[in-house]
Amino acid sequence: MALVNIPRLDLLHYTQGTQEQRNQFIQDIGKAFNETGFVTIANHGLSKELIEELYQVVPEFFALPTEIKEKYEFPELAGQRGYTAKGREKAKDAKTPDLKEFWQRGQTIVGEEYSKADFPDNPEVAEIPRFNGVTAEVYKKLEDTGRDLLKAIATYLDLEENYFEQYVINGNSILRAIHYFPINDPDALAPDAVRAGATKILTSSPY
Repeated sequence: MALVNIPRLDLLHYTQGTQEQRNQFIQDIGKAFNETGFVTIANHGLSKELIEELYQVVPEFFALPTEIKEKYEFPELAGQRGYTAKGREKAKDAKTPDLKEFWQRGQTIVGEEYSKADFPDNPEVAEIPRFNGVTAEVYKKLEDTGRDLLKAIATYLDLEENYFEQYVINGNSILRAIHYFPINDPDALAPDAVRAGATKILTSSPY
């Protein structure tokens, strides 16, 4: 399989750059999504300190005893908020459950009426208070980053810059922290499938 060269773009060129830098960013991100569907973003709005905090509190949560983590699992929410244990989720049409456990944080609606069915409350982890604030801040900053990227994409598509805002303000985005378990039989794994409009990924190492 041929290796794919994933472009690396600097978001500051779009948000704070010259008009020439903005125009180049718009063309580069449009080309990247047309040709590979992937792009690496530098200066994405998450500070080094915030990323380090995230990589401290998330492993702390997954290291908690199973009976404590399961306090934050709510089957009626189908994994949309809180904890989901190993083996609960599997890819579409797959026979083998995924070897992962995860935590999901969703949108916190501000300033308008909303349905708890569509936007359930985010549970707070009593055992690790920092976990709640850090994941909330990461969620907000990644959402802001996504909105900036959508503005650039809209411009590339010859749409008004804020065209996508109507669809993403108080949008139903998810922040998912995943812990993968060791793989004993790689052939039993199902291929990954992404059904979201866009996915932003942080790896298990921040550098």
